Amino acid sequence: MRRIGVLTSGGDSPGMNASLRAVVHEAYKNNIDVIAFRQGFSGLIDDNSFEIHIPDVGGIIQRGGTILLTSRSEDFRTAEGQKQALSNIEKHNIEGMVIIGGDGSLHGAQALSDMGVKTIGIPATIDNDIAYTDMAIGVDTALNNIMEVVDKIKDTASSLRRTFIVEVMGRNSGYLAMVSSVVTGAEACIVPEIVPDYENIVNIIKDGYQRGKTNALIIVAEGASTAFQVSKKLKDMEGISTRITTLGHLQRGGSPTCFDRLLATRLGSAAVERLIEGEGGKMAGLVNNRIQLTEFNKVFAKKYDYQEKLFELAQVFGEV
Repeated sequence: MRRIGVLTSGGDSPGMNASLRAVVHEAYKNNIDVIAFRQGFSGLIDDNSFEIHIPDVGGIIQRGGTILLTSRSEDFRTAEGQKQALSNIEKHNIEGMVIIGGDGSLHGAQALSDMGVKTIGIPATIDNDIAYTDMAIGVDTALNNIMEVVDKIKDTASSLRRTFIVEVMGRNSGYLAMVSSVVTGAEACIVPEIVPDYENIVNIIKDGYQRGKTNALIIVAEGASTAFQVSKKLKDMEGISTRITTLGHLQRGGSPTCFDRLLATRLGSAAVERLIEGEGGKMAGLVNNRIQLTEFNKVFAKKYDYQEKLFELAQVFGEV
């Protein structure tokens, strides 16, 4: 293998740059050229590309976002778009591709694989909703961002004796909401996987105030409800006055944590190593602290593991 391609796709995730850096370093260590495509699969179709070298990735390991830029490409979902992408891959004599991104990006990687391109996917999504990897790139950074903001919110909530509702990301997965609820001591957690018991939430808040607690915190995943809807529900039921904070893209920003930098580096390096060994059509993931490759078909056939124990922990500690 003499030349590989790399792109970042979908929503940005802290650690994408660290993974890109690892891909470039591992490739050049093995005398392999790297062609980088800007703006994800759109750049692959438009041939928005350049040959990336080690100096180009200097000083990016600590940067959030992605220097390659990213996008979601509707054109790549079409046969014509995929054909054009394949034509550009062949034009550059690319023998393998590394795709860094979330669920949609990995489906795009599978499409390339089905067209005969050796492709390795790297999971990068703060939702942590991909099977066959314990953690995706960016999750740990997002959790630290949430924790830092919620700790500040609790300071003012305690001073004002208020109930705060914090809305975090998580379209189909409540992982961020569950973990942040446990580590911030939230009274309640609302996630897409579980139908919320609002009567129980109201009772927990009221009992807490009766015991002398000076604040209450509810964390809700955006895929389950919105902070505004939860606020209205509590006000209609018991007249509970709340304050709302929607974290939005703040969660995805900032410098990646030590864990995310290390995970991204391990996955990027492994992706290139496995391409050199002739593998493709697989995703590199972290399983029991080891890098493991899993076929795309197998990854998509299994729903990510909903960790019921985390929700139970959030409930138990929220009630005390």
